[in-house]
Amino acid sequence: MNHHFHSTSQALDIDTRLVTAGAVLIAGGALVALAGMGLAGFALATAGRRWVRQLEVPPSERAAAKLRQARHASLAGMEAWRAAAAAGDGRS
Repeated sequence: MNHHFHSTSQALDIDTRLVTAGAVLIAGGALVALAGMGLAGFALATAGRRWVRQLEVPPSERAAAKLRQARHASLAGMEAWRAAAAAGDGRS
C-alpha cells in the first residue's frame, strides 16, 4: 500500500481586528509601565536628595575626611616601617 499525502496550501485565517487590538493594548501597557517607572524613579531620586540634605556631613566631605585618614594612616605605617628597618640595621 502506497499512500501519498498531498499538502494543501491554505492561507491562515487571522482576524486582523483582534491582532490590531492586541497590538494597541500592548503599546498602551508599555506606555503605562514606562510612566510608572518614571514616577517611581522620580520619587526615589527626590527622597535620596532629601536624605542627603538632612545629613549632618555631606557625602563629599565625609569621603574627603576618610581619604585624609587613609593618607595619615599610610604615612604612619611607612614611618613605623622605616623606624623598624633602621632599628634592625643597627642591631646587626
